[in-house]
Amino acid sequence: MTDDPSTGKGSARRPRRRRLRRRLSGTLALALALGAVGIGYSTVAAAAAPPKSAVASDAPAEDPIELRKGRQLYEQGCITCHGKNLQGVQDRGPSLLGVGEAAVYFQVGTGRMPVARQEAQVERKPPRYSEEETLQIAAYVQSVGGGPRLPTGDLRGDDSNLAEGGELFRLNCASCHNFAGRGGALSAGKYAPSLDPSTDRVVWTAMLSGPQNMPVFSDNQITPEQKQAITNYIQSLKEERDPGGSSIGRLGPVPEGLVIWVVGIGALMLTILWIGAKS
Repeated sequence: MTDDPSTGKGSARRPRRRRLRRRLSGTLALALALGAVGIGYSTVAAAAAPPKSAVASDAPAEDPIELRKGRQLYEQGCITCHGKNLQGVQDRGPSLLGVGEAAVYFQVGTGRMPVARQEAQVERKPPRYSEEETLQIAAYVQSVGGGPRLPTGDLRGDDSNLAEGGELFRLNCASCHNFAGRGGALSAGKYAPSLDPSTDRVVWTAMLSGPQNMPVFSDNQITPEQKQAITNYIQSLKEERDPGGSSIGRLGPVPEGLVIWVVGIGALMLTILWIGAKS
C-alpha cells in the first residue's frame, strides 16, 4: 500500500516512528549505562571492602532448653543480688540489663561471681559453675537484657599479627597489667590482675565488658582483628621461654641485677662468717 499524497497520512506517520525509535534507543542506552555503573561500583566496593573477621558476630539461634536451664540457675544463685528482672538490688548487686553474655561469662567463668561480700576488688577464684552452666546463665541474661555477645571462632589469628598485638598491648593494656601481663597495683586497694590464667575467651570478654576499673573496648575502639592480635600476643608471652633462665617476672635487667647482687653479697657474707667460725 502506497502513501496517498492527497491525504498526508504517510508523512504524518514517519515523524511518529522516528520519535518512537529515538525513545527506545534512549531508554536502551540509559539501561546499558546504569548497568555498567552498577557493575563497576560492585567491583570497586568488593575490592575496597576490609577482610571479614574470623570471629563470628552473628547471633546464634537461642535454644529454649538452654535458656530454661539458665533461668533456673539464675533464680537459684543470682536473683538475690541482681533481681528477678535483672534490674539489680540496691546495696547488693548492679543491674545486668545491657551487660550481655560476655560480661556474665567473664565474671562467672573466672569465679568472681557469685561473690560473698562487696570489696574493693573482686578476686578470681575457682568457679562455682561448670563451663556448660556458665554458658546457660550467660544465654539467659543475654535473652533478657541484651548486650555484647560471647565471641566464637578464631580468637587469635596467626603469628603474622604478633608485632601489631604487642604494640596494641603496650598502648592500651601495659599501663595496668604490666608490659609482661603480670598485673599491677592500682588506687584505693584495687589492682589489675595477672593475665597468666586467662584463656582466649576470658581476654576477649574482658575487653568487651570492661570489668571493674578496666575500660570497655568495643569493636569501634579496637576492631575484632586487633583483639585477635592482642590475644595472640598475651598468650605468646606465657608460652615464650627466657633464654637467660629465670625471668623474675620480666622486670628487666636492673631489678634482675639487683636481685643477683643482693643474693651474691648475702652468700659472700655467709661464707666469710663460716670461714671466721672455722678459724
